[in-house]
Amino acid sequence: MTATNTAPTVPGAAAHSHGPGSPVPVQTRSERFRSTNHADFPAVTGREAEWKLTPVDKVRDLIDGELDGSALPTTVTEAAGVSVEWVGVEDARVGSAGTPEDRASANAWSRTEKALVVTLSAEEHTEVTIDRTGADHQPRAAHTVIVAKPNARGLVIIDNRGSARLSENVEIVAEDGSHLTVVSLQEWDDDSVHLSAQFARVDKSATLTHLVVSLGGSVVRVNPSAALAGDGATGNLYGLYFSDAGQHLEQQVFVHHIAPHTVSDVLYKGALNGQGARTVWIGDVLIGRDATGTDSYEANRNLVLSDGTRADSIPNLEIETGDIAGAGHASATGRFDDEQLFYLRSRGIAEKEARRLVVLGFLLEIVQKIGQAELEQRLVAAVEAELDAVESI
Repeated sequence: MTATNTAPTVPGAAAHSHGPGSPVPVQTRSERFRSTNHADFPAVTGREAEWKLTPVDKVRDLIDGELDGSALPTTVTEAAGVSVEWVGVEDARVGSAGTPEDRASANAWSRTEKALVVTLSAEEHTEVTIDRTGADHQPRAAHTVIVAKPNARGLVIIDNRGSARLSENVEIVAEDGSHLTVVSLQEWDDDSVHLSAQFARVDKSATLTHLVVSLGGSVVRVNPSAALAGDGATGNLYGLYFSDAGQHLEQQVFVHHIAPHTVSDVLYKGALNGQGARTVWIGDVLIGRDATGTDSYEANRNLVLSDGTRADSIPNLEIETGDIAGAGHASATGRFDDEQLFYLRSRGIAEKEARRLVVLGFLLEIVQKIGQAELEQRLVAAVEAELDAVESI
């Protein structure tokens, strides 16, 4: 396959366009080189902007190695108004939401033999689970396309459990007037490694709520990007993560406001506990020249529960038009809120339980945005199990 750049055209961008190895630095987030061909990207050294915070040596086989591209063992729940297909990568729906921006994503793209396409067409709310608990530890590639047809309503849960070494691409298309929630849930076993590039396109008057929940795995890197391509499109991108000793959890988030009157809300919250616990969050929001009337806000909050942890949090905001409703970003990393603890203890709650309640309340703000009681209860239990292992609480 040849190199491609399918990002929506921004006036004036052509003068700055460049490929790998160009001496001209990338000035705008949307100008990153894109290709479905692994060989089009230079070798990863770990010094690149998109890789410098990732433990590259631990994922080298997924970046450059041979990957099993056969259909990943997957079970998809049946529901009215939902179709499920395995298609060849030449299918027109593959690539409709985005194309790779890094070498690992391109490697997975080119190795994949069949893509899973899940299409929601019902205007009544539909719930679908893509269950991947049967994965093994062989390096694998996967590709999933989720499409919400015009005015469709639905929730799709990508449920990742078990042991795996997986590099994948996930495409999400919310067509005109649809309301779609996609939850990418990583509860992998401790030895698992997972790289996931997730591309979304949100069309006119559509709303996408995208949630990343990462609790398990050794190295988990989920990078969602959302192109708000239609007038009045809304993108809500939320995330929850809990990093234990020696665990690396990473998210690089990109929201591109392309059309007028688009809205985005980005909120990722995480906790870290144990020696070597590491989290990375990079948030990029680009408000394009034609995106008048945009309203956007992004924030990342990290709660440190012990010594020996590290949280990297980097919010970025680019604005190419002065005609916007609002835009902002924020980042904070710290320990317990003493005022909250004092409030709870003054009402007779023991200090250990008060600390537990503060952490639980901090993280569960994200869980409650899912809107599905059974999954929310499961995640509450998972977070409580994480807290049971924290000696400092």
